[in-house]
Amino acid sequence: MISFLCGDDRIDLDDVDPTTTVLEWLRASGRVGTKEGCASGDCGACTIVTAQPGPIEAAGEPSLDYRTVNSCISLLGSVHGSQVITVEDLADPVTGALHPVQQAMVDRHGSQCGFCTPGFVMSLFAFAHRDPVPDRHAIDTALAGNLCRCTGYRPIVAAARDVARARPTDRFDERAADTVAALAALLDDTDDEPPSLAWQGRTWTAPRTLAEAVDLLAARPAARVVTGGTDLVLEVTQDDRRIDHLVDLSRVAELHHTGVTHDLLTIGAAVPLAIAGPLLARHFPATTELWERFGSPPVRARATLGGNLGTASPIGDSPPVLLALDAEVVLVGPEGTRRVAVDDFFLGYRETARADDEVVAAIEVPLASAGQHLSVSKVSKRLDDDISAVCGVVNLTIADGVVTAARVAFGGMAAIPARARACEAALTGRPVDEATLAAARAALADDFRPIDDMRASAHHRTTVAANLVTRAFLELAQTPAGHPVRVTALGGT
Repeated sequence: MISFLCGDDRIDLDDVDPTTTVLEWLRASGRVGTKEGCASGDCGACTIVTAQPGPIEAAGEPSLDYRTVNSCISLLGSVHGSQVITVEDLADPVTGALHPVQQAMVDRHGSQCGFCTPGFVMSLFAFAHRDPVPDRHAIDTALAGNLCRCTGYRPIVAAARDVARARPTDRFDERAADTVAALAALLDDTDDEPPSLAWQGRTWTAPRTLAEAVDLLAARPAARVVTGGTDLVLEVTQDDRRIDHLVDLSRVAELHHTGVTHDLLTIGAAVPLAIAGPLLARHFPATTELWERFGSPPVRARATLGGNLGTASPIGDSPPVLLALDAEVVLVGPEGTRRVAVDDFFLGYRETARADDEVVAAIEVPLASAGQHLSVSKVSKRLDDDISAVCGVVNLTIADGVVTAARVAFGGMAAIPARARACEAALTGRPVDEATLAAARAALADDFRPIDDMRASAHHRTTVAANLVTRAFLELAQTPAGHPVRVTALGGT
């Protein structure tokens, strides 16, 4: 059984198809303000907000953590233990007065056809509960993943700025303590066994410990593993597949651990990218923009670092970073724990070294060493919320003007994310100069034979990859300890 709050109403469900999405359930339940547009988490028409207990505030009052969620690619089981808030919940139930974010949209004429409006409103609702600031970057980030094709974004941005300046409180703030208590009560009521759904032979189960997860996968090795579901659920919404057995790892406590030692950063496989991305950026500032451009806030609220590795997509954005940083994947199974270098984790297209009865438990990333210079680039058709055509990461260690170590990795250039070993060899032991750069660019032809597809041609990918190596040299030359290198004859990025 799963239990959650829909608005203020408690919902208990058991006999439901495990592949039902939150959006499907909402609309079948009469909450049709939430729309289906793309069914892939790209347009925002399906955006809702989930609330879970947050940290205790300074005054000792309980708080709620509000997150935007793409309900079209979220399985129903994922909202167990949460409060689900849709556009129908925002207006005052007694007076009918609009919520301040709704009123701001009205005042600024932020809607025409209205199809996208509920998604924008829900994103503004979450924005209003995160100590908003009227900064354009903060507003654009909060609204990212919501598309409008008729109003235009100027009035919607103006509404967001009004919300940030007013910082309104609402009845959700006033009822926070009651909501936290209600969520605790429903979790207490269902604590006897892991949350689960079963329907016509299909199952969804969310183990709560790593031991439960390993036992479950050992008993059902054919089960599909899901955490955030931002990739796997596309099989349901785009390909109309029905998956027989799902094991949801998002509630395994051990998979949410993060830790830092003097030389190693550990991130649990179920840590959402909304947390994992900024953590990596804190230690590797060059990755900051990549995580900000990874999907959208609703995607990053659900997607995980472990999931992005586990799907083994050739265009996943985190694998090139982890390859270049020499990270390792921690796998746990019936036989115990083993570590596999990310370099050895990808075996083929959508194929990894994880055995069917193993769990990706964590990712371990060596911290930066002296003389290390990291360049991270994502090239896509649009800036935000888009899949990479090419993602390139160049990690160079420089000593006395010489490249003493090089790890260069790309996504989008082969059937798997992969290192450019010929390029690395052309760089290692060579001075930081134009001749070395030319050799490294040329060596990429020995590393990759990319394909033409809808995102880019092979020629485009080959040219971009070489230019990203050039970009790394240009960035190196601009660092305080950088070494001048003339690259104008090779063209820009």
